[in-house]
Amino acid sequence: MTPQAKKLLSYLFKLSILVLACLFIYRRILKNNDNLKHFRDLTAHLTYNRVVITLAVIILLMILNWVLESLKWWHLTRIIAPVSVWRAIEAVFCGLTWAVFTPNRIGEYGGRVMFLPNRRRIHGVFAMAVGSFGQNVITNVLGAGAAVWFLYSFIHLNNWLMVGITIIAAAFMGLMLVCYFNIKWMVSLLNRIKFLKKYHRFFDIMGQYKTAELLNIMWFCLARFFVFTFQYYLIIHLLIPQMPFFQMSLIMFVFFFIQSAIPSLDFLDIGVRAMTAERLFSYVTNQHIAVVVAVSLIYIINLIIPALIGTIFVFKLKFFDRTY
Repeated sequence: MTPQAKKLLSYLFKLSILVLACLFIYRRILKNNDNLKHFRDLTAHLTYNRVVITLAVIILLMILNWVLESLKWWHLTRIIAPVSVWRAIEAVFCGLTWAVFTPNRIGEYGGRVMFLPNRRRIHGVFAMAVGSFGQNVITNVLGAGAAVWFLYSFIHLNNWLMVGITIIAAAFMGLMLVCYFNIKWMVSLLNRIKFLKKYHRFFDIMGQYKTAELLNIMWFCLARFFVFTFQYYLIIHLLIPQMPFFQMSLIMFVFFFIQSAIPSLDFLDIGVRAMTAERLFSYVTNQHIAVVVAVSLIYIINLIIPALIGTIFVFKLKFFDRTY
């Protein structure tokens, strides 16, 4: 199969997932008159001021979220090509613009590193990989722990099976943390692969981050994780005020965990996100439309709006800059 055919097949597969997700949402949620009635009853108590204030706070948290990511990127680039904080902010928003139209947000790497000097751009890809790994560690560690709680609380598996799952989850969480704080192990492994020999100098960039630096990056990742968790809490609490904070937060951790494992194209991702969230929250609420609205709204605020802002910075890119 040619690369073009594989690429086409990949896009068709992802498009089919989107279509199935939209059909699922329509048939299970929007076509159900009871769901629509529940949602109308739910929103009847909302006032204009409350909605505006909640959305304003969520938008401010979106800005805080990406400023934290920009500070993380600024911190990551200090060992390869120091940039100003504002330059880091421009790079992050530009990367978001590229990410929206590329599979698994791979374009985000290209958008960011173009703000680095030409000879440091490949180094920047591997520096960004360290930051992405840190964010995935937070998502997977907290998500795996929440998944154990979810299975115990709602699925009611056999006790011995739950013990096994708990042990596996604990081992997985520990492995993720150990691998992150010992990232040099992964660098050593990559350096042993012969056909990757010409890239060894780039892999070594990842090994230059000391434990203290990795811990600082982890704090940025953790702060971002709780910022967008709080965003979801605000909008879900607005629509479903009776849902407990602790329960909602842990379900969101599971949601993030699942989303991190699903290949996606951000531009087509909203249907899959909504379907996943609706299935998870169906164990605690029958307000299916409210969950879909909440997830879709956060998606638009956190990804689409920043991507539009990032188009401003695309014009500042220097594709043929030869500076060091």
